[in-house]
Amino acid sequence: MAEEECELNEKQKREIAKWFLLNSPAGEIQYIAKDLRSVLNDEKVYNEAASEAFPLYNKSHLICLELPNRSGDVLVTSYNELEENEFLDPRTAQVATVDHVKQVCTDVRPAADEELSSPYVEEFRCALDAEMLKYVAEAYPKGICSVYCVDGKDVEGPGSNFELVVVISAAKNSPQNFCNGSWRSVWNIEFKEDVQMLEVRGKLQVGAHYYEEGNVQLDAKHECKDATIFQAPDDCAISIANIIRHHEAEYLESLEASYSNLPDTTFKDLRRKLPVTRTQFPWHNTLQFSLTRDIQKELGIDK
Repeated sequence: MAEEECELNEKQKREIAKWFLLNSPAGEIQYIAKDLRSVLNDEKVYNEAASEAFPLYNKSHLICLELPNRSGDVLVTSYNELEENEFLDPRTAQVATVDHVKQVCTDVRPAADEELSSPYVEEFRCALDAEMLKYVAEAYPKGICSVYCVDGKDVEGPGSNFELVVVISAAKNSPQNFCNGSWRSVWNIEFKEDVQMLEVRGKLQVGAHYYEEGNVQLDAKHECKDATIFQAPDDCAISIANIIRHHEAEYLESLEASYSNLPDTTFKDLRRKLPVTRTQFPWHNTLQFSLTRDIQKELGIDK
């Protein structure tokens, strides 16, 4: 029995458009957005979807943007977000204003004192930042890192706990070769002075997209834990950097071992040439596509 024709309303179109934007591979959201805008042929729906999806995408993908005064770069994450479009760069003590849809910094200002960590916490943060800069320069030639205080930034001295987060983001986009890839890792470090221990939790994510005459994607995730003793700032920084270096190298080795032995036929069988047509997308009867039905169910708009 044929599916009953059902034209999508504006809300449903917006939610589906958001789904496509949020699920864009690393470094490809602008290409997806351009095509989606043409397919929708509705500026209002597109702008609403883009204004909601881009901020979430940018923060989840830990994108890096150049500051307007060329004084450095700022990572766009949930850990350094001050206001809706403002992001702190603790290394330069500046706050960048971000245009999420255009993915550019539009303004920069000095950070206020209350937006920065206390001198005591900053000593630990700066020491760790220096060690992470050295590590990332060695491990990820195009990588960016930053260290943020996400809890206890007003701690003035020994006796209280606080938490730092290390964010590492590296991307290699090569659209001319039909491939893009990204590395994202987030490390939460809880400084528990009452028990003289540091608890380290890591979340690693690797994404790759190869789309020459086909569409092959990798989205691998890994979590790990570790611990070390509470020491002076410089010693803590070295210990944390060594923990991060060990776990990330171990994970990379496991990925290489997993994928190096895949036979060429595994990917050759997945390749297929796709037709290029000028056919207008049939918004009036999208239920004929199983993907549309799956997305609607996922978003809860299937009825």
